[in-house]
Amino acid sequence: MKVLITDPIAEEGIEILRQGGLEVETAYGLKGHDLIEKIADFDALIVRSATKVTREVIEAAKNLKVIGRAGVGLDNIDLEAARERGIEVVNTPGATAISVAELTIGMMIACARNVVRGTLGIKSSLWEKKALKGIELFGKRAGIIGLGRIGREVAKRLKCLGMEVVYYDPLVSESDIARPLELDELLRTSDFITLHLPLTEKTRHIIGEREFEMMKEGVILVNCARGGIVDEEALYHALKSGKVRAAGLDVFEVEPLNRSKLIELNNVVLTPHIGAQTVEGQKRAGIEIARKVLEALKGR
Repeated sequence: MKVLITDPIAEEGIEILRQGGLEVETAYGLKGHDLIEKIADFDALIVRSATKVTREVIEAAKNLKVIGRAGVGLDNIDLEAARERGIEVVNTPGATAISVAELTIGMMIACARNVVRGTLGIKSSLWEKKALKGIELFGKRAGIIGLGRIGREVAKRLKCLGMEVVYYDPLVSESDIARPLELDELLRTSDFITLHLPLTEKTRHIIGEREFEMMKEGVILVNCARGGIVDEEALYHALKSGKVRAAGLDVFEVEPLNRSKLIELNNVVLTPHIGAQTVEGQKRAGIEIARKVLEALKGR
C-alpha cells in the first residue's frame, strides 16, 4: 500500500511507515489541482495544517482509506466528504500539547511585560524603561476557554505561577486543576484569557464585540488555538481603546497574515502559527501519526 505525505513530518515517522511495509512518497507543498491529480493511487494521505484536503481531493482519491493529520485541528480536512466515502481520519491531539502550552505561557509573559516592544525599542535606539511598566501574573485570575489536552497543560503551568485558574468548557463538568465558570462570568472576572478550542461553526467568533465589552479593563488575551475563534476586527478596536491591554496571537483568520491592522499596534505579539513547531513536538507528532495510519491500514 502507498502513503503520500504532503507536509513535512519527522523522519522517525517516515521510517515507521517503511518498516511497516508501506511505500512512502513525499511531495511537500503539493496542493490544489496537482494534489487532485496525484492522489488517485494512494491508500493513505498524511498532512499537517498547510495541505487543504478538500472534497475535490477526497473524491479524486479512489483508493484512499485513511487521512492522517500530524497535529490537532482538523479544519483543513473536509470531514463530511471523508465520512461519506468511509475514509478514516486520525490526528495526534496530544503530541504537541506541551509545545503549544509553553508558547501560551510565553505569550502571556511577553504581553504582561512588554517584551517585544522593549526589544524593538532597543533595536531602534530607544530606552523606554518608564513607559514599559508591566504587570505580574502572580495572584491574577487566568480564564481558560477550552480545557482539553492543551488547556490542561496550560492550567498546570499557570497554577505553578501562583495564578487562580478558572475555565469554561461545556464538555468538561469538573476538573482537578481548575474551577469551572460560565463563559460570561469568566469573561467578566479574568485578568488573563487564553483560548484552546477547535474551529467549528459554534466556536467561530466566540470572542467578538459583545465579549470584549464584558471583559475587565486591561485584560490580556492569548490565542494559540485557531484564528477564526476571535473576531480580529473587534479585537483591533479593543486593543486600540485599551480595553484589552495586550494580545498574543499565534493564529489568524487568514493565514499567512499579510495585511492586518493588528500589525500596526505595539500592544500585540504576533507569531506565524508556531505553537506546535518544536523539535520534540514534531517528533512525537510524526511518530504518532505514522503508527495510527499504519494501524488503520492494517484494520486495527
